[in-house]
Amino acid sequence: MVDVAETGRISSVSVVHGLLPAPWGVVAHKTAIDKRPVPGPVEIGPLGLAGDDQIDRKHHGGRGKAVYAYADEDAAWWAAELEREIEPGLFGENLRTAGIDVTGAEIGERWAIGPEVLLEVTMPRTPCRTFAERMREKGWVRRYTQVNRPGAYMRVLQTGPVSAGDEVRVVFRPGHGITVGHFLRGPDPVDMRQLIDAFTALGLELDPDIRHVAEKAVRRG
Repeated sequence: MVDVAETGRISSVSVVHGLLPAPWGVVAHKTAIDKRPVPGPVEIGPLGLAGDDQIDRKHHGGRGKAVYAYADEDAAWWAAELEREIEPGLFGENLRTAGIDVTGAEIGERWAIGPEVLLEVTMPRTPCRTFAERMREKGWVRRYTQVNRPGAYMRVLQTGPVSAGDEVRVVFRPGHGITVGHFLRGPDPVDMRQLIDAFTALGLELDPDIRHVAEKAVRRG
């Protein structure tokens, strides 16, 4: 476990604006990727933000992916790279942050937001066909993966309200050094063994999806 003093803030809070047609083969042929900023406070519950929706909970929802956070700094990088505005919610994120290294967040890292909310980093966002359709950029899935600025999915440890302008405090970091950025390009067996061992030693619960990936990588290695 590592003592942490990193702080930032929430720059915007977004929820689903409306369901859109999804690429063929996606559950129910609808997608809730169209997130747009809303005035706060917005209540965060165990499965995400009030007023939000997740159509395909297997891949984009559930407790381990209740909240998706993306950094202003990474959005600004993409804006310069693509020569277009990356407005809050465009990537389907719920929270935009400023001053927090989201890609560098360790799996299991915890963020306190405002007076009540506590979130835990679980895994990176993996780009998919729906995301590519929304962006309409050539080779988007490949480019997004190679650039490795994925943002982080989070689970909710303590519920409560969140608003733009709220302070974000990194209050816990496991110290294993395995970040969300380690996963998008493929899990390394040594890293995954280290991750599993660290969670076991600390008595923490590794998200089932990440544990499956980690154990598979260890067996392969």
